[in-house]
Amino acid sequence: MIMRAQKKAYVFGLATVLLWSTVASAFKLTLRYVDHVQLLFYSSLFSTAILGAILVWQRKLGLAFSGSRKEYTRSMVLGALNPAVYYLVLFKAYDLLPAQEAQPLNYTWALTLSLLSIPLLKQRLSLWEIAALILGYAGVFVISTHGDFTAFRLSNPLGVALALGSAFIWALYWIYNTKDPRDPVVCLFLSFVFGLPWTFVFCLFFSSLHLSTIQGLLGTAYVGCFEMSVTFVLWLLALRSSVSTTRVSMLIFISPFFSLVFIRFFVGERILPSTIVGLGLLVAGLLLQRKGSRETAS
Repeated sequence: MIMRAQKKAYVFGLATVLLWSTVASAFKLTLRYVDHVQLLFYSSLFSTAILGAILVWQRKLGLAFSGSRKEYTRSMVLGALNPAVYYLVLFKAYDLLPAQEAQPLNYTWALTLSLLSIPLLKQRLSLWEIAALILGYAGVFVISTHGDFTAFRLSNPLGVALALGSAFIWALYWIYNTKDPRDPVVCLFLSFVFGLPWTFVFCLFFSSLHLSTIQGLLGTAYVGCFEMSVTFVLWLLALRSSVSTTRVSMLIFISPFFSLVFIRFFVGERILPSTIVGLGLLVAGLLLQRKGSRETAS
């Protein structure tokens, strides 16, 4: 019975990782037909509808409408962070940078989480975690400079800043979201419900609600489904089915490497050696951080 549950967890986990690995390519391909603000609004719209349908299927939709004023206020704040500000910043970063750069730079959110935990959660970093930060951000340096250490020129300073900024916003969202005792799918649904008006206003004033191509519509639907909603539920199912969350959570570290394969073949970017080296350093830093966190917890 335990083995069957663990196999089920691996199926859910691998499905999630494979789908997540495609979204960087989906961002770049969709941005050929829509701008980053339109991508934000329409993907958020699709995601809200899909999350609502999932709650109906789980018979939990009523939980979304039985919260307290304090819980709805929290959802309003979280909705402003994600999807509104987070994806606005992230999609603009993808608009400015090659996908092979934007994706790993955004992946630094776990390192940023360690830094934010010092002032916000009053935690102290272990030596392992400090070493992880140094290793991880060394990877960021290699990726963002294309390995040109002598000139120290960023490939696109604004794009790099936005990609790292999106990691900061996501880490901030994660910290405040973990304090919410409500069902995680309900929380995410309400974040999108309260974030959707912001994305509509952004689109109305800074872009256009009109999508001129079917490719743009399909792209935003794909992003809304497999970046923002379905994969989140699949990942929860994987964690809940697994005997040990560590066994499944380790799968997440293969996602950025799968992502490079999709970027190469679907987007057509030539993968730079500096991207592979930098990503290797970043993932090594994240693995080291995980080790440090486990030792601190024990």
